[in-house]
Amino acid sequence: MITINPFANLPSAWPASAMQTYVVLMVLAVIAGTLLDMAHKGSAKFFFAKSHKTRGQGQPVATASIAVKTVMVDVLASGEFCNPRRRIAHLLTMYGFILYVISTAALVFGYPGSAAAAPWPQLWWLGGVMVLAGGYWFWFFIRVDVAAEGQSPLRVMRADLFILSLLASVTLALLWAGLQASGSAASGLVLALYLLATTVLFGGVYWSKFAHMFFKPAAAFEKRVAEANGTNANLPLQTRDDPAQRERHSMELLKNAPMDMGLGIKREAPRHY
Repeated sequence: MITINPFANLPSAWPASAMQTYVVLMVLAVIAGTLLDMAHKGSAKFFFAKSHKTRGQGQPVATASIAVKTVMVDVLASGEFCNPRRRIAHLLTMYGFILYVISTAALVFGYPGSAAAAPWPQLWWLGGVMVLAGGYWFWFFIRVDVAAEGQSPLRVMRADLFILSLLASVTLALLWAGLQASGSAASGLVLALYLLATTVLFGGVYWSKFAHMFFKPAAAFEKRVAEANGTNANLPLQTRDDPAQRERHSMELLKNAPMDMGLGIKREAPRHY
């Protein structure tokens, strides 16, 4: 089953050419949704304005090495996540999704009508399983409103559109591939549901958190550059030894408080619901 190209035996009503056209449309939907999201939120405008404002300020820095560090730490290793479980779940989902998408494109465009397409079918299954492992782990056990606030894992909000449509798409994809390999008559119905969930995933970029994956590296790079060249000096420093800095804190209680005030809420897991 895992050695067979699942897109090789598509029904006559949905031939390989239709699947190829569908994939292209989904790519265009992601581009359009991302551009609309940028226009709506002003993300690109913010970064360009900040770059123009700080141009020529601060000390010279090696932007190339900062860019490499951003890619290695913030992008490839998801360094923004302090919780190891959250980071592992994110990495499983991220790398699984990348592997799943690349292998899907390889199978659809490189091997239309060919059942033997090794190693892409195996990579397609591996990527799908990684997405499901990381996604369901996050959804049922790591989400803050479930793990810390005691909310039901079945509680759904608009912000959940991306993860839910992703899980639905990949789950239905693997289920469809299994049913098709076994010759089940239900494979046609599951294929239709799979295409519907995938359309929601890629067509709903404007309303989901899908587009934020393109902004996070830029934000992380901008933050590292600002820290390196000193243009973040307008923010309060992580010290209260300087009276001028101490007076900048808006909370009266923090002006004379020590920097190290103990673990606080990190002393134990927040499970007081």
